[in-house]
Amino acid sequence: MKLSELAKKNKKYIIIATIILIAGGYYWYSKSSSKNTAVQYKTATVEKGTLAVSVSGSGNVIVDQSSNIDPTITGTVQNLSVSVGDKVEKGQFLFDIKNDDLSLNVTKAYASYLSSLQSLESAKANKKEARTNLDEANSTNKSALKKKHEAAQIAVSAAEESVKSALQNYQNEKSNYSDRKVTAPISGTVNEINIKNGDDLSKLSSGSSREVPIIIGDLGTMKAQVQINEVDIANVNIGQEVALTFSAIDGLNVAGKVEKIDSIGTLSSGVVTYNVTINFDTLDSRIKPEMSVSASINTQTKQDVIVVPSGAVKIQNGENYVEVLNSGQTPVEIKVKTGVSNDTETEITSGLKTGDKIVTQTIGSSSTASTSSSSSNKGGGMRIPGL
Repeated sequence: MKLSELAKKNKKYIIIATIILIAGGYYWYSKSSSKNTAVQYKTATVEKGTLAVSVSGSGNVIVDQSSNIDPTITGTVQNLSVSVGDKVEKGQFLFDIKNDDLSLNVTKAYASYLSSLQSLESAKANKKEARTNLDEANSTNKSALKKKHEAAQIAVSAAEESVKSALQNYQNEKSNYSDRKVTAPISGTVNEINIKNGDDLSKLSSGSSREVPIIIGDLGTMKAQVQINEVDIANVNIGQEVALTFSAIDGLNVAGKVEKIDSIGTLSSGVVTYNVTINFDTLDSRIKPEMSVSASINTQTKQDVIVVPSGAVKIQNGENYVEVLNSGQTPVEIKVKTGVSNDTETEITSGLKTGDKIVTQTIGSSSTASTSSSSSNKGGGMRIPGL
């Protein structure tokens, strides 16, 4: 065979092989592209249900009825008779205060009171004498006697005020003297003791703060106090039901109701919060004062309404819509109107009916195809199947 004929024949084979390669490459690309554009949809069937809207807050357990035992007199602590955790009744003895000056002060105050009474009697006698002299005086010196009588009246008024002041001081000193025996002002449990026998009450202050000698609280009045953000406080009302959990007690869930809402907020780091007091429906013995508590306040409950996952509701041009996939393979956008919502669900007031299938998630295979393409091109260039 001549070289020219052989060259023509080889060229013909090369052209045929090239055509086959191009056709195979196109087929492979078409299959890969179709896989990349394949889309799957996850759907949920629209049903009616109950939608609960809540407001969350955190805080601590407080004792609603408590009393700080902090005597106004000073002295040395004696005969301390209670310990932390003891139950006490109103009027029960707690401790004595030794102060030798108290009895002396009472004696001085009483003597001052008696002296003021004597001065009052003298002032009254002078007034009576001035009145008599005025009545018996002739017209010549009557003017001078009248002034003396007026001065005597003023002296009586001053003496009466002095008696009142001395009596009040005497009563105060007697009260201080009786305060040497410190008793419980309420019934409850001793929650805190910051003194011991021999302590000087005048030295309980530390800088600008002062330690309270004894704190008594009625643990039967424990409540939760949580802080609610200013954005949510308008939705909280007295009587709303609350679910409570405690970080220190695993698995403990307690129900309660909103009892009090502070009208004045607290500003901290640019955020305003309001204290909300919650009364426990039942008081678990494991709950202690100052424990951390989290509250979920049920602000609204709607029953027998159409509820969909919040992630299925989308917004376009200021209008809400969902994708419905009742028939066929392509979802249809349906405009809807929404009602209340919580963290996971949204109420639909119009646009959907029960039984509709809405798209909750769109899944494409582009990521898988992309991974396959990347791994097959590690050698560089286009790889043709079979070659």
